[in-house]
Amino acid sequence: MMGREKSESSEPLLRAGFLPLELGREAAGNGSRSSGDRRPKSFMQSPFWARFKASTGWKAYRFDLSQKTGDEDILVVLVRPLALGLSFAYIPHGPRLPEQGIGKAVYLEKLARAILSRLKGKILFVRFDLDWELQRDCADQEIFRSGTRLRKGSAVQVPDTVVLDLRPEKARLLEAMKPKWRYNIRLAEKRGVRVERLGAQALPVFYELYEQTASRDGIAIHPLAYYERLLAIAAEASSSDSDIKPEIAIWVASHESQALAAIITLFWGATATYLYGASSNEKRNLMPAYALQWAAIQAAKDAGCLSYDFFGIPPTKDPGHPMAGLYLFKTGFGGRLLHRVGAVDYPAMPLLFGLFRTLERLRLFWYKKVRKILSHSPS
Repeated sequence: MMGREKSESSEPLLRAGFLPLELGREAAGNGSRSSGDRRPKSFMQSPFWARFKASTGWKAYRFDLSQKTGDEDILVVLVRPLALGLSFAYIPHGPRLPEQGIGKAVYLEKLARAILSRLKGKILFVRFDLDWELQRDCADQEIFRSGTRLRKGSAVQVPDTVVLDLRPEKARLLEAMKPKWRYNIRLAEKRGVRVERLGAQALPVFYELYEQTASRDGIAIHPLAYYERLLAIAAEASSSDSDIKPEIAIWVASHESQALAAIITLFWGATATYLYGASSNEKRNLMPAYALQWAAIQAAKDAGCLSYDFFGIPPTKDPGHPMAGLYLFKTGFGGRLLHRVGAVDYPAMPLLFGLFRTLERLRLFWYKKVRKILSHSPS
């Protein structure tokens, strides 16, 4: 393994240097933490997730941001090619907040420049997908201030979510839900909906339901092989000597042996995350989606998770939003609304970046607006 490079710069960010390490099966490390407990907050900053993304066409690197011996602070950076020989660097749910007294915009700009100086190839821009919580951790004006090169980026991860605190007893968790949600959970049980916690063998069932969901809601999904890789790499990581092991499960709700709905969850450290959900067009009145969530929430609590992240909602309760139903469904379980800063771009080539952003906005408009309208139009 390469030794840490030292810089003579007096800037704290650069003084520690970086350890650029292209993630392979051996080089990715085991994700162990130091005595300072500098574990990444998000699973997206874990060696497991970096290996997974590297298997899907990204290049994955680790950068050492540690400021002192024994204080491990590793940043996962993903790089993906665009067109014309250009690439972009993407940092999912990272970096951590800088120490108090360090300006957030200055910190991100310095970090972006340092990353660019270590990466090979023509990098068009660096995109930070910050999981910093708005208002509590950071305000937009602290980042997008006058004179900064930083720009608001297009979301890769949905910045708004609902997080359920799992520390109360299960009875209290039920009480905190909206009455209709408690009713639907009990209704599903009363009408014979059965929920099973399964593994990779249930992926074909999940994917068949997912294709129905995509067709019904006008959303794009990955091919089956994407989810097969996710489960396979999670299984490999779970059998490693890492102290934080990813635990992925596929939950299937069925009635009279007919699969009605399914979800995929990830338990990682103290956080459970609802990654994907799918449902049939049939027997929706049996409320299988409610039964699935309640089963996963209880299992997460039993596993020692402290929170359950529903992983993505519209920013507000807007009945006109294409995903308004998703907002109502996820918020009904009683969690706390969390609004993150989200995507922040640092253009390395400003003129070309401006052209790219125009094309990116047009693409997003097509997929999020036009394609959805066409999918719901009568044939």
